[in-house]
Amino acid sequence: MPVIFKRFIAMIVQHVDKASWQMLSLVTFAHMGLTWIALYAANETALLGLNTFVYYYIVTTSTVGYGDFSASSELGRWVVALWQIPFGLALFGIILGKVGQLATFWIRRAMTGNKDFSHMTDHIIIFGWHSVRTKKMIDYILADTKRKARRILLVVTDEMEHPFLHYPEVDFAKLMTFTDDSELTRVALMSADKVIIDGKDDDQTFTTALKISPIVKPTCHISAHFEDESKVSLLLMHCRNVECSSSKSAEILVRSMQDPGSSRVQEELLSTLHGDTQFCLEVPEGVATFSFGDVFQKFKAQYNAIVLGVAHDLSASDMDLNPPLDYRIQSGDILHYIAPERILVTEVDWTKLASN
Repeated sequence: MPVIFKRFIAMIVQHVDKASWQMLSLVTFAHMGLTWIALYAANETALLGLNTFVYYYIVTTSTVGYGDFSASSELGRWVVALWQIPFGLALFGIILGKVGQLATFWIRRAMTGNKDFSHMTDHIIIFGWHSVRTKKMIDYILADTKRKARRILLVVTDEMEHPFLHYPEVDFAKLMTFTDDSELTRVALMSADKVIIDGKDDDQTFTTALKISPIVKPTCHISAHFEDESKVSLLLMHCRNVECSSSKSAEILVRSMQDPGSSRVQEELLSTLHGDTQFCLEVPEGVATFSFGDVFQKFKAQYNAIVLGVAHDLSASDMDLNPPLDYRIQSGDILHYIAPERILVTEVDWTKLASN
């Protein structure tokens, strides 16, 4: 029995020391109850109704004091002056401090990347941080005004705070490693819709892609950037759902030398910030086959868009660029095109297109 009593006392002391919400709630209701009993004893009948008493208690104890309800008897005023306001005001101060502490905790947790995002779905995850390149990527994503409204989650291993607090669409998570199962669960990798991997180096990008490739949902598309092209072919041998890119500076330099202005064309095609941009569109299920010539003419006439080619999977591993006009296109094929803005699946009259 003494052991149980000691444990009970220790638990009470722990709640008092931490000013826990359980202890604060209990003390607040006890103070309200004793105040009501004291006012009842003072015959303050006008203040005893439930709605009236709760309103009066909050307004008076917080010292706002509108004056529409107050103690009228001499004993009632002593109850208010010596019991209700002194002890109640102290409670209000502790509760407000607790609320401020909690708000600071949540804000700090968001800034330091320690929040739990396991509830997120259909979001974009960017693994890796580069001071200039990452900002450009987010700007390019957000500049696509007709994109599906997905949250962007920046995931890093660097010791840093949220670099995009001024972007309401961007969340921030800091992990110990990109390959730990529990940490990948915290950023809801299994329900992400798009993933970009842009690690500190090719080794981090390679191991991250290798780890997450079998974990993501089947419809999730993964993009990974490498400096060394040898890593690209090695990764594609193991991960067919990863689309890899590498630095093409040599190719761009040569093309600019041989065909002046080529680098400008590349910039326009890749950037959603200005000019026409390259997009893709998947032909929906149930659409009858149609020719490349039909879609080429319709897209140019109706959307001022130029269809460049047709791919048969999201990674465009089997791309038919500039196919002949009689080339047949079917459901599930991916149309790659240039346009001033994205064309949505719902904006295309597929039935009319397929009937041509």
